[in-house]
Amino acid sequence: MPLQPNGDTPMATPSSGLGDALRRERRRVVLVYLLLAIAWVASSDAAVYAIVADPRQAAWLQTAKGLFFIFASATLLYLLLRPFGANLLQVTTRLAASDKRHRQAFVGNPGPVLIYDLQTARILDANPSACTLFGWEREQLLGQPIGCLWPPGAEAQLDAKLEQLREHPEQTCVLRSALQLRDGTVRQMELRSNAIDVDERPARLLIVIDRTAEDEALARRDQALARVEEAHELARIGAWQLDPATGLASFSRQVYLLLGRRPPQARTWHRFDELLVPADAATAAMTEQLLAGMSSGEPVHVDVLLPLLGMDGRPLMTHLRAESGLDDAGRPRVLGTLQDVTEREQSRRLLREREEQFRELVRVLPDGVVILSDEHVLYANAFAVRLFGYDGHTLLGEPLQALVAESGLSSVRALLRERVPEDTAGHAIVSSMQRVDGSGFQAGLSVGEVRYGGRDCRLLIVRDLSDTERTRIALENSNRELHAMAGRLFSLQEDERRAISRDLHDDIGQAITAIKLSAWAALDEEDGARRREDLQQIVGLADSTVGKLRDLSMLLRPPQLDALGLEAALRWQAGVLFRASQTELLAHIDTLPERPDNAIEQACFRIAQESLTNALRHARASQVMLHLRDIGQGRLHLQVRDDGEGFDPHGPRGLGLIVMRERAQSVGGQLRIQSAPGEGTLIELHLPYRVDTRSTHALEHLP
Repeated sequence: MPLQPNGDTPMATPSSGLGDALRRERRRVVLVYLLLAIAWVASSDAAVYAIVADPRQAAWLQTAKGLFFIFASATLLYLLLRPFGANLLQVTTRLAASDKRHRQAFVGNPGPVLIYDLQTARILDANPSACTLFGWEREQLLGQPIGCLWPPGAEAQLDAKLEQLREHPEQTCVLRSALQLRDGTVRQMELRSNAIDVDERPARLLIVIDRTAEDEALARRDQALARVEEAHELARIGAWQLDPATGLASFSRQVYLLLGRRPPQARTWHRFDELLVPADAATAAMTEQLLAGMSSGEPVHVDVLLPLLGMDGRPLMTHLRAESGLDDAGRPRVLGTLQDVTEREQSRRLLREREEQFRELVRVLPDGVVILSDEHVLYANAFAVRLFGYDGHTLLGEPLQALVAESGLSSVRALLRERVPEDTAGHAIVSSMQRVDGSGFQAGLSVGEVRYGGRDCRLLIVRDLSDTERTRIALENSNRELHAMAGRLFSLQEDERRAISRDLHDDIGQAITAIKLSAWAALDEEDGARRREDLQQIVGLADSTVGKLRDLSMLLRPPQLDALGLEAALRWQAGVLFRASQTELLAHIDTLPERPDNAIEQACFRIAQESLTNALRHARASQVMLHLRDIGQGRLHLQVRDDGEGFDPHGPRGLGLIVMRERAQSVGGQLRIQSAPGEGTLIELHLPYRVDTRSTHALEHLP
């Protein structure tokens, strides 16, 4: 099937030249033949009749003349047509060779090529590559509409393009479109088509280039670039390049963002120190030095930390890297990156601080910290060195048996071999340890796992139990003293009850008995004057009895405390105690802004009562100062000071001081007793105005 390109400049082929020549020579040969035949017939007939008069001889000559004309015209036609036949054979041979070459170029083309009729849009031919690409057999593909290669939904777009090509058939068309394979797969293709003639009908030669792999590669590249951009954004790192000849630099979008600036729409070149604002004078000098080095033309290698200022004045710590290189056009450039490492540097600084704090904590820890590897000491803190009696670093390298007594060595080794669970703080045992001088002590050991010097080691915490043992003994002694004091307290309570009972029986009971006897005597007395004396005696005894009952009641709990409050009760108590005493009392009792709870008033009154009583009975003081005041924040302050003999607060303590402290603590207060022999005594009490109800329960059990 001959293909004839049809473009702006049609190409002349051998077949077209041969046709024109045949058409021209055919007319000329016929015309020459007619002219020769007419001339021959006319001249030959006249010559025959002129020469021969015999009709029979003339007829024979006419026959001979006709035969001669036939052979002569055939010879002449042969001679005339021979060069045209040779030329026709040569042109036909060249045409066949050309057609073969075109067919081989079409069939053997490694790229998919199709031919379709422009009017009917049906496929006329397809090379094997096109059949392979689209998954069709050639016989199945021929005659199919070209739209079978387009995915569903693209019919309108395809029809519009075909209509445009029909209006301008000579137009060369290049476009990108999605085409559909026979199995339904859609691939991105680049289509190139130009006009050809097939059997004198307009057609299109369609060359198909599969760009799917290229598009996928571009998409993967774009995704990779997007991931790189995202990684740069997460790492807060941006790229830049500097032209050494001009000193101008171009920065990536991320550099603008991390410096708090708005990225420009187009690529912009800045002065290097225009965008990077130094944080201080030293950084400015360093920046100038770096810029001079990068603009010198010498090989550049920069890796420095550079303190900068953001657009909002926020300080930034940046990591600047730079190397000599070339841009895409091969021009010399300084290529570098700028990374915001503010958080990293802050984390490093915090880590260093935490390490220093941990190191200092380990140094001042009141427990021995020992790191062991293969039962040898790799590290020991200062307390461990002192605990085991070593000097300086002499403990390092010592074996485990130098620290642990023989009796506890096996248990300590078993503890070190055990695996420490992750959810526990480590196992602990009590073992006998030994110092460098051979003396022993009891220690509590806890073990953990630690990395030290690149090795897995064991962390051993050694707690000296000597002080703990002494504390335990002291606590036991204190408990015994407490039990003894409790017994003494109960005894005093019984003595106080016995005294109250005796007072009631001896004084009040006898007075009531006397009143009763006087009443009976008055009933039997007939003399009015004597009866009046008896009644007056009864009234006197009743008044005395009421006074004794009042004194006893006020001793147990003064009514002023309930009726008038803490201030009035303290004034009354101080007046009663110092009424018959030569000791001077200086009382400064301020009016409180609010009345404390009943438990607070009771505790404060009893502590003041006990303090004043102790100052009178035991201190031999010449002057006692009592001061009650409000100190704000819902608290009050009681102070009792005397200039008496004082006592040793660390020596044996009386029951009264213990009861005073217990009263204060039971209501959430604080009691401070300051004294020394010969220097008097100061008692300071701080109490809240309100107390938790749980504290009042403990107060009710105190005398």
